[in-house]
Amino acid sequence: MASLFYYPVKGCAGTPVTSAEVTPAGLRHDRTFMAVGADGSFRSQRRYPVMATIRPRILDDGARLELAAPGVETLVLDVRRDGPRHEGSTFTWQGKGVHQGPEAADWVSTVLGEPSVLVGVAPDHERVTAGLTPGTAVFADAHALLVTSESSLDALNERIASAGGEPVPMARFRPNIVVSGWAEPHTEDRVRAMSAGSVGIGYAKDAVRCVVITIDQETGEKRGPEPTRTLAGYRRSPDGGVTFGMKGAVTRPGTLSVGDEITVADWA
Repeated sequence: MASLFYYPVKGCAGTPVTSAEVTPAGLRHDRTFMAVGADGSFRSQRRYPVMATIRPRILDDGARLELAAPGVETLVLDVRRDGPRHEGSTFTWQGKGVHQGPEAADWVSTVLGEPSVLVGVAPDHERVTAGLTPGTAVFADAHALLVTSESSLDALNERIASAGGEPVPMARFRPNIVVSGWAEPHTEDRVRAMSAGSVGIGYAKDAVRCVVITIDQETGEKRGPEPTRTLAGYRRSPDGGVTFGMKGAVTRPGTLSVGDEITVADWA
């Protein structure tokens, strides 16, 4: 395993880690907060690319959350585990999260330029995710884990370069788990059950990608047609869009570490 990432606030910058606890809903602290509008619709880089520049940081083992972004004062808030609720939604879930207070709402609203609320996962949160392997998740779009591989990115960048374009970093795809050592690009598509460390992972579906992969994850700026244009030439989904990576469900919680060996128990 080459690298691990979690994203404390849905749509915002990720945190690289060398080791992580994996719960039934994914890496601990992954997408446990979400910015939403008055109606509960989630804020996304699709409409607010500036979200890429928001750098959340989990402090004190989850007791506090730090929010930093260019041009605004950093906010550190005490996480509300329970309390007043606010509507929230993703593509495949609708429910309520814990309102993190007016100070957090004001901070997010300032950065996004539109009235927003920050919600956290509620203690009674329930969600069932679909796919070949069912599971659960917090505020991820649809599934607990996104798995990619270095060989898939290398093959993509070779195609982009051959067309005269600039290679893209793995950050564009916002993965949780990046696998090294698979010689064949897109091997993750064929995995149906795998393990690493003490964690079991089951394939749910191929990851269909949106406009976010064209956004620079350092600056929050749109960078043009790549990598979508190149992926469209060889990675079109039958249902529309382009694919890169595998969405997975946690079949056995545990601990993952960079350097763990990946064992595949079942192939497509």
